Parts: sequence; structure tokens; C-alpha cells
Amino acid sequence: MARTRLYRDGNLVLEDFPSADISDYVGDPDAVVWLDLCAPTPDDFAMISEEFGLHELAVEDARHEHQRPKLDRYRTHSFLSTYAVHAEPDGDGLDTTEISVFITANALITVRPDDRFDIEAVVARWDDTPELARYGVGFLLYGLLDFVVDGHFAAVQDLDDRLEQLEDLLFEEGRRQVQEVQRRSFELRKTLVHLRRVVLPMREVVNSLLRRDLHIVAEPMVPYYQDVYDHVLRATEWTESLRDLVGSIMETNLTVQGNRMNMIMKKVTSWAAIIAVPTAITGFYGQNVPYPGFSKEWGFVTSTGAMIVISVLLYLGFKKRDWI
Repeated sequence: MARTRLYRDGNLVLEDFPSADISDYVGDPDAVVWLDLCAPTPDDFAMISEEFGLHELAVEDARHEHQRPKLDRYRTHSFLSTYAVHAEPDGDGLDTTEISVFITANALITVRPDDRFDIEAVVARWDDTPELARYGVGFLLYGLLDFVVDGHFAAVQDLDDRLEQLEDLLFEEGRRQVQEVQRRSFELRKTLVHLRRVVLPMREVVNSLLRRDLHIVAEPMVPYYQDVYDHVLRATEWTESLRDLVGSIMETNLTVQGNRMNMIMKKVTSWAAIIAVPTAITGFYGQNVPYPGFSKEWGFVTSTGAMIVISVLLYLGFKKRDWI
């Protein structure tokens, strides 16, 4: 599937025209072309490589998924690889979609492996700021990056909310709550590591786009890209802080479980001490030798009373020290 747009002198003049007609417009210095390829075929890659003179290494990177977010510069164009992300609604995982972008002097080509990325939302952002369209490719690239980085920020915020929910479970008692904290904290830690690999390289990508020698971003568009860069920094710093937070949650969970185990051991030991008193007395009086009160009723009453009194005193002493 292909999606196309043609801007001329800052105005949208044509949309969804056949990709075969691109050659009629790429030579026009006043025209800016956007081409979007979703799940492209080898023929699609051959077409854009021929029409736009793309480097074979850049095309190869676009054809193979799992590229690192980066910006590669070639003689006539640049190649950008980035990821759109969002947190999974039914779990603590992260759903990522790779987007490859070819940037030429008057064309922007986006390549998506599937339709999970909401390209319509990007188009809506372009349509919301038509006054910036006169800045050509820099305007189109800004709308795309702004949407992608906002997605990074939203994913970090969603993970932050989930960590707050996990903190509420941290001091809850019960086997199910303990297992939930252990499982979710481990999953969130893996998710944050994954998110960091996506978000962190974007600092270098956006910062490189601001270089004047690339001639991609016009001077009036610089503040907009700086705003995107600020969002990238905030998302990166937030991700790093959440990684530290989830580590603290895992350590705190271990400490809480250790403290609970100590309390259980104190209670078991205290009850064992109480039970040891009647065991000792009955064992002593169970000797086959005469003793004070042997075969007498008062001897039985005395031993029973001693067991009760000493056990109660031990119980009150342990209770006072919060051992029971």
C-alpha cells in the first residue's frame, strides 16, 4: 500500500496520486513529495531506489527490521530509523513499530513494515499546521518526529502510573500480592530496558538533524525541533528515573519479605518457649523417683499452676516486646 502527497509553494495541491507519477514531480524545485509505503515489496524498494537515487546500504537497512534508532548521512539524502512505541493495555510489555525514513531535498519517504503505526495521526498534525508547510521536508519530518516522540513520552507516563500501582501493592500482605509484585516488577524492568534502547538514541538523532550542514531544517523550524529535542530529553531522563525506581521496588520487596520472615521466626520462637515450660515441668515430674508432692493431689495442682503461671508470664513478656 502506498500513500502520496504533493506540496507546492507550501500548499497541498495533490493527494493519493499514483506512485508511478512521482518522477513527474521530484525534479520540480518548488514541489515537495511525501511517499508512504506500508509493508513494501521488493519492487517498491526498487522503485524508490531508482526514482530518488537512494544508496543501497540505506535501502538495505529499510528492508531489514530491528535497526538501531539512527541518522545516516549520504551524498544526496539521509536515512533515519526510529520506533513508535506504546504500552500494552493488557500487560506490562511494550509494543514497538519500526519506521524507516528517507530524507531528500524535496521528498520524504516513510517505510512501515505493517499498519500498526497510525500514519493518519501524523497526517492530521500536518493538516493542523498548514502555515509551516512552506518549509518543505523539514516540516513533514517535524510532524512525524513530534508524533513519535510524544508516543515515547506517553509510554513513559503510562509505565510511571503502573509503577505507582505496584508501589501500592508493595506493603500488602498475602501470597498473591507478593507474587504479583515480584512478577510485575521484573516485567516492568524488562520493559524499561527495552524502552531505553528506543528513547536514548533519539537524543543523537534529533540533535544531528539540527546541524546546519545537513540543510534539512530551515531556520524558522529550528525552535520546533528544539521543542522535540526537549521532549526527547525529558522522556530519556524519566525512563532512567523509572529504571532506578523499579530497582528500588525490587530491593524494597526483598527487604519487606525479609522483615516478615523475621517476625514469623520471632513468633514461632516465642510460642516454642511457652510450650517448652509445660514440657519441662511434666518431664521433670515424670521421673520415676519420689519428689515433693509425689502421689499427692497438691503436687499435681502445684505443677499445673506453675505451668500456667510461667506460660502466662512468658506470653505477656513476649507480647510487650511485640514478638507475638
